[in-house]
Amino acid sequence: MSSIEISEKIRALKEWEEVIAEAQAEAEAIKDSIKAEMSARQVEELEADTFIVRWTSVLSNRFDTTAFKKEHNDLYQQFTKQTTSRRFSIA
Repeated sequence: MSSIEISEKIRALKEWEEVIAEAQAEAEAIKDSIKAEMSARQVEELEADTFIVRWTSVLSNRFDTTAFKKEHNDLYQQFTKQTTSRRFSIA
């Protein structure tokens, strides 16, 4: 692939990423308006046409690695594993 072709692909990629970002922002705005309506009605479940929308609270327990590292740094280091990954970026 030539340098010109790569540049064209990068430009196309950036345009598509912009379209995706705009679509995601629009989708989030629509979700927020539905959530606002559900809050106004004080409901966690809403039926509309053939759709059932649920906006519920979910409890979860997560391990606090920062606090654990402060209290038990030696044990934290003992169970820390280094991994390798690749990152794709365009500047």
